[in-house]
Amino acid sequence: MKQQWIDWIKAFAIAAVLAIIVRVFLFAPVVVEGPSMLTTLHSGDHLIVSKLHYSLGSPDRFDVVVFHATERKDYIKRIIGLPGDHIAYENDQLYVNGKQVDEPFLEGRKNQLPEDEILTEGFTIEDLPGGYEVVPEGQVLVLGDNRNNSTDSRMLGMISEDQMVGKAVLAYWPLDRIRLVN
Repeated sequence: MKQQWIDWIKAFAIAAVLAIIVRVFLFAPVVVEGPSMLTTLHSGDHLIVSKLHYSLGSPDRFDVVVFHATERKDYIKRIIGLPGDHIAYENDQLYVNGKQVDEPFLEGRKNQLPEDEILTEGFTIEDLPGGYEVVPEGQVLVLGDNRNNSTDSRMLGMISEDQMVGKAVLAYWPLDRIRLVN
């Protein structure tokens, strides 16, 4: 009987250590707060964020990422600009290095707006905090999908890759919204 208790304690200890390793180094649960990523993500959506993704590779344009905005607050936004990119918006259209780039993930949000309203006010990267001409190395430019209600690089400036927690990969709650993110 005593050996059986010892075996159970060992099994629980191993499971706890594995859970801690997975949570600290591989994946993290995140809950979306606020409307800044509508219609892609809703407030209250529960996500799995891959911490490993950027350890093995670089961020990609349009990745949905979680980053440390402050010591106590994480934000979730979409990467729009990568290192070396010049970003501009004109007439609700994204231009990367002077070339028009479509953002199909915004169609749902644009369709909810009144006909005479635009989603993304015009700006260039030079207008943002820091006054950069291009996105600097080791940093990204992020925007929320709900552009007219999002605290993002337009206010915060560029986001250092060191601030990034990881890439959002899976929405798992509520059950009717289970899906891969992006």
